[in-house]
Amino acid sequence: MIIEPAGMQDLLAQLKAARETMASGIASRVGGKADAGGGLGGVGGAGTDFGALLKSTIGKVDASQQTANTMSDRFQMGDPKVSLEDTMIALSKANLSFQELVQVRNRVVSAYHDIMNLQI
Repeated sequence: MIIEPAGMQDLLAQLKAARETMASGIASRVGGKADAGGGLGGVGGAGTDFGALLKSTIGKVDASQQTANTMSDRFQMGDPKVSLEDTMIALSKANLSFQELVQVRNRVVSAYHDIMNLQI
């Protein structure tokens, strides 16, 4: 497999444009303050709501699982528009996203226990 240099230059240009777009979006949400790396200016930057982020992530995981279940049901019913490959990929994505969510939950609980056991 040969990769053309011109194609790589186009890809790099697209990645740069996407990074700049993302950095400008973050800067506008934080009020025009972004560090040189394009990240948030400080820890727990302004406008970052952990509860909303967690709720959004749980919603995405749930939607992924519902999509996978729907595809599985449609495949089992013999829908010709749903292939086995697409169904298996959707099920795998749903499984991975759920496992990731469980690991995040475990780390949050572990951090909570560590904080509660601190001597003051």
